[in-house]
Amino acid sequence: MIDKHLILEEADPQIFYGARNANLRMLRALSPKLRITARDNVVRVVGNEEDIATFEGQFAALEKHCARYNALSEEDILDIVRGQQTREDSAEGVIVYSTGGRPITARSENQRRMVEAYDTHDLIFAIGPAGSGKTYTGIALAVRALKNKEIKKIILCRPAVEAGEKLGFLPGDMKEKIDPYLQPLYDALEEMIPPGKLRDYLETNIIQIAPLAFMRGRTLNDAVVILDEAQNTTTSQIKMFLTRMGTNTKMIVTGDRTQIDLPPSQRSGLVEATRILAGVPGIAFIELNQKDIVRHKLVTRIVEAYEKFEKARLAARRAEDETPENAAAPRGQGNN
Repeated sequence: MIDKHLILEEADPQIFYGARNANLRMLRALSPKLRITARDNVVRVVGNEEDIATFEGQFAALEKHCARYNALSEEDILDIVRGQQTREDSAEGVIVYSTGGRPITARSENQRRMVEAYDTHDLIFAIGPAGSGKTYTGIALAVRALKNKEIKKIILCRPAVEAGEKLGFLPGDMKEKIDPYLQPLYDALEEMIPPGKLRDYLETNIIQIAPLAFMRGRTLNDAVVILDEAQNTTTSQIKMFLTRMGTNTKMIVTGDRTQIDLPPSQRSGLVEATRILAGVPGIAFIELNQKDIVRHKLVTRIVEAYEKFEKARLAARRAEDETPENAAAPRGQGNN
């Protein structure tokens, strides 16, 4: 008799064992010659060498499936034990699977272009309106790379620019002040990585979420690095960020030109970067628009209404500037 301990290193134990240990009970029923027990992420197997070797191969395949799809059903177990293809394995166009097993895919043409650009470029600028999926798609690509062991860490950051509020007045220490501002990044991760596994990744710095200022002086290797809300960076900040790129690193920069919260005296680093870096080999620019918005249908209408309002206001301003009175007035003067 052999006593062997198998460790769940990638899959979440709660998902692997199933509700009320239903999956564990099924594995015991499928391997009646083995005594199988589990505690935390350790599965103990007692039996003869040949049976344990067979179970070990099945266990590895089950863990791989569970880690990839964030789900493990009794039907999946039967398919894998029998050496058959599962339903998830036959799906196409999936980036990753949500914690509920839902396939996360590119949902628009420009999101698909972003996924394709990731495979051929080390730096991607994804620019578009709120709700167009630029950040969500970027995080999905990063999670996929981490799960496939293409990288060792994910780094997500934002410039600490307040949208009408002051961080200094928020309670708590620096982390407690910053965390609410970074919450959208946490929200996306929580949809793609089981809670226990996400907690482990955050505690071990495999996934890092931090303000942009914390990137200064670092060299980022073996990582996917995402800069969100890049329209609120200054020119020096975005240059600092882009020059952090090390070996085997991909960067995704996302932003919305219509939501710049910088003081009027400061230029957006994102806007300038798109001009300065246009045509540089290895950099992809993806422009998303209202057709890519995948939130509530009202979000599309809201974005369109604001764009229409801005266009009308600019047209009115140009018309006013072109009136004979203004054209004849000395520079710096208008009508009295």
